[in-house]
Amino acid sequence: MEGLWQGRAPLAERLRPRNLGEVMGQRHLLGERGPLRALLEGDVAVPLVFWGPPGTGKTTVGRLIATHWGARFIQRSAALATVTEVREALLSSRDTWRRAGQRDLLFLDEVHRWNRAQQDVLLPFLEEGAILFIGATTENPSFALRSALLSRAQLFLFEPLSADELRALLARALADERGYGGRVSLEPEAGEFLIRHADGDARRLLTALETAVAALGEGKLSLAAVAEAVGKKAPRYDRAGEEHYNLISALHKSVRNSDVDAALYWLVRMLESGEDPRYVARRLVRMASEDVGLADPSALSLTVAAAQAVEQVGMPECALALVQAAAYLALAPKSNALYLAHHEVKRDVMETINEPVPFHLRNPVTEEMKDQGYGKDYRYAHDEPQGVAAMPSLPEGLRDREYYRPKDVGWEGRISKRLQALRALIRSRPRP
Repeated sequence: MEGLWQGRAPLAERLRPRNLGEVMGQRHLLGERGPLRALLEGDVAVPLVFWGPPGTGKTTVGRLIATHWGARFIQRSAALATVTEVREALLSSRDTWRRAGQRDLLFLDEVHRWNRAQQDVLLPFLEEGAILFIGATTENPSFALRSALLSRAQLFLFEPLSADELRALLARALADERGYGGRVSLEPEAGEFLIRHADGDARRLLTALETAVAALGEGKLSLAAVAEAVGKKAPRYDRAGEEHYNLISALHKSVRNSDVDAALYWLVRMLESGEDPRYVARRLVRMASEDVGLADPSALSLTVAAAQAVEQVGMPECALALVQAAAYLALAPKSNALYLAHHEVKRDVMETINEPVPFHLRNPVTEEMKDQGYGKDYRYAHDEPQGVAAMPSLPEGLRDREYYRPKDVGWEGRISKRLQALRALIRSRPRP
């Protein structure tokens, strides 16, 4: 459509804050006692790393810091720029600083895209203070950035905008002449729809509003019209990044805590974000053994069946099978007794002498082996009155180890009583 705003800069760019007071969100950094504000007010020019999701103001704050320090703002993206290009920019900035005492601020976006060797190019320039530097990343710096780079920089965490902050930004966009200057209004439900759609991302909010206005024109916009113009929300997710691990951790811990509602929420959020259902299925199978175990032996069978459903029918049909499995696990009695037993056994296998198999447990395949003592004193359990022989089966050095300690929950409550009786029978007679 031929609108009043066609051909102008995007709305998010037009509304970019002109000073720190206009920045929406990040009060914990830029508020009266915020640490980033304190750095600026104290004129402490140290290298900075901004970590946070998209649309939280990292680039905007970087521009404002450059203005505060009277520096030229040079922006590069580690996803697009080569190391050679960045080094040339750094050398040029160093030359300007040495000749005229004028420093540049290099804002390196998506710095996590560079590997650790590539990040090394920055270190000597940061050491000598020839440039001002801000690295921006959406990935956890502890995993994505070199420790040498982190040790030279001050790290600040940018948080998603709250609903109230997005609401205030939306009101500014509708009223400000840089935005729509009162020529566009929204039904309250339409505004709330855009806020939910944004997921804490200011840029996403303004882009969605701009899309709706471009499609519908000025005037009062209804919820139905805005929802149709903007389309389905794409949940924030990165299958290769930290959010992937955060969400599966939330799902696992919700299941472990028997919170079925939370378990279903995190599961569906992962699936709707495009997570591989096979990965989810594998993790559910793991939960069945790690957190339920023999408290409910059916849990493993049901999760394996859900994994088979994923392979046989795929998405979206298999989603309900995964929902069923997650709900079952959350509601099942919990025991980590097998998980703990597994770790104790592994520790003994790795940290103690691996003794030979006791002779009475060895199979005397040949007469020569029988003559050497293979199978001597072995007692066939089925011939014993209670089906259990008084015969230890662990190596001598581990003879009294008890790895499995069932809890008094679900089926393990029954198992616990039987296990006490079994161990008593095994140890009841003189050992061979």
